[in-house]
Amino acid sequence: MVSVVGRAVCGRRCRFGSRICRFDCPGRGAFIRNVPKRLFGSGCLAFCSHGCSLLLTMCKNRRPYAERIDGRDMIIPVEKYGVKLLSIGFFVDPDQATLWRGGMASNALKQLIADAAWGELDYFLIDLPPGTSDIHLTVVQTLAMTGAIVVSTPQAVALADARKGINMFTNDKVNVPILGLVENMAWFTPAELPENKYYIFGKEGAKKLAEEMNVPLLGQIPIVQSICEGGDNGTPVALDEDSVTGRAFLSLAASVVRQVDRRNVEMAPTQIVEMHK
Repeated sequence: MVSVVGRAVCGRRCRFGSRICRFDCPGRGAFIRNVPKRLFGSGCLAFCSHGCSLLLTMCKNRRPYAERIDGRDMIIPVEKYGVKLLSIGFFVDPDQATLWRGGMASNALKQLIADAAWGELDYFLIDLPPGTSDIHLTVVQTLAMTGAIVVSTPQAVALADARKGINMFTNDKVNVPILGLVENMAWFTPAELPENKYYIFGKEGAKKLAEEMNVPLLGQIPIVQSICEGGDNGTPVALDEDSVTGRAFLSLAASVVRQVDRRNVEMAPTQIVEMHK
């Protein structure tokens, strides 16, 4: 799962701004590598207790460090492309499996949120592992999130997980608004035939789910070779605004901003979830 972007109400900046959480289905990596670049004043926390590719693809040879601030040892995030970045991958051996029970993973997540010097952010994105687990409950119990963005590929097996993610956030006990869905790998477009679309994983599955669940479709991201190449070399394709993928991510980021602003105007702030035994 991925938690993403929030924006301070009325445009005021605060320590985190308001927050968003995004539920992950296949393809959250491309989202988290490219959308933050288009959101001014953003921070990104990539948390997957199984290991995270964000470290490998965006922050090669760079590491966060500790600094004493106001009597506390704080983690200073890495900054790249104007985005502050932290990942669990910075703190684990990339060649070893991370064998954590739920409590250990939850404590690590809370530390990366509370013990990092994020500074003032308009948007704060948290990339979380797939599923509905202790990690997701920890997030809603730690942060008052603006809303959730669900990312899914078009095929039925991915949409089943997306549906569960929507149900988790809209559950009465959690009550986090769904800002919209993103359809990743929506179609394949070969570089030599940029006008052609081949629906490898099915056609418009996430779009149909968005209509069924009455939530906005924020964007459709095609499969293009440059996304893979950019992921491997750590260069977000969103930097090239004239490319097919660059325009797609630019449009997606704009949709996210509009939905966050609309949610902040039309709805009361989300409350931190209190779980009672």
